[in-house]
Amino acid sequence: MNTTISRRMAVAALATAVLTGAATPAMATSSTAQDRPELRKAMNAFVDAGFTGIQLRVRDQQGDWAAGAGVRKLGSAAKPPTDGSFWAGSITKTFTATMVLQLAAEGRIELDRPAADYLPGYGLDERITVRMLLRHTSGIFNYTGEYNPDGTMDEPGIPANGDEWVPNRFKSYEPEELARLALSKKPRFEPGTRWSYSNTNYTVALLLIENVTGHSYATELKRRITGPLGLRGTLAAGNRTTALPGPHAHGYYQYKDRVIDLSHQNVSLLTGAGDLISTTQDLATFFSALNGGKLLPAPLLAEMRTAIPTSIPKQDYGLGIWAQDLGPGCGTVYQHNGSPPHGYGALMYSSPDGSKTLTASVTWLDSATRGSAKDFLTLVDALVKQEFCDTPPGHA
Repeated sequence: MNTTISRRMAVAALATAVLTGAATPAMATSSTAQDRPELRKAMNAFVDAGFTGIQLRVRDQQGDWAAGAGVRKLGSAAKPPTDGSFWAGSITKTFTATMVLQLAAEGRIELDRPAADYLPGYGLDERITVRMLLRHTSGIFNYTGEYNPDGTMDEPGIPANGDEWVPNRFKSYEPEELARLALSKKPRFEPGTRWSYSNTNYTVALLLIENVTGHSYATELKRRITGPLGLRGTLAAGNRTTALPGPHAHGYYQYKDRVIDLSHQNVSLLTGAGDLISTTQDLATFFSALNGGKLLPAPLLAEMRTAIPTSIPKQDYGLGIWAQDLGPGCGTVYQHNGSPPHGYGALMYSSPDGSKTLTASVTWLDSATRGSAKDFLTLVDALVKQEFCDTPPGHA
């Protein structure tokens, strides 16, 4: 799901200032590259806007540079870890798509064959292909609910944000349960006729991976991606309630008169679509390897990156990956960002050849109603352009 922020982000800024007693953001750095003052400035802008913390990593011709700004948790002056664990949200979709495409490379899946051929017994429309699942053109109902263009709810699903979600944040869901719920609903549109972002597509893709291989998603993830690349901080949370492992920053949700720590929750609601735990280092390694051609043969990587227009300007969608035009002097980057229901946002960007990456995690105190993403998206845009543009903002 796309990362959004609260209408009441000022609450986060106030809480951070009151609980930490700090007027300026804390900063931690771990680097093999020279200092990056402009990136520090772009990071501090998040803290100034009310986010509790951010950890950032860039890899480019200057080396590997990682830093954190803000605080690790409310009530403490400790800095965010430079490579702490976090909920990766919809970045999970890129991992899932990569595994499906690896199966295609092995001849075990055909992208334009009906998904029902690989996943019988679910009543999938025979017109829905594997490619449509990965591209979000299947029309299958999104089990977390369907929204109108203006952000209002069109048809509700399982509550995935707001006060309705909070009491169920430790509830376990099975992927079969989620898929069958979605498939019991009226399709959003005829297969292949439109684009609409749906978590269901990727939960169905997870079931497809498991059915074709005979192994669990977690097993295939380790065998195909995390093991070969040495990603020690990336794992599928699965159907269990868990806390983020090792050092990590804390995200929060304001529920009535309480502030809830969301570093401990159950994200099985987003199985295969948004349930990974990762680190900035692991995401950088993964995305560099993917775009550098180390995980997929060239023809399939090209298919993955063949993107179609979406409802978001200058952002087209391929197979589990976004192609984003950053504008003049910047060019196109590939990305997938994400967030779990509340409190965390994750960023993953790469140059087309994988030689330059930007990965990050942002934490905040979310209010009861998620609001406009304008401020957050503006901050992300400035941060990304600082790294990928020939003339970053403020340097014209």
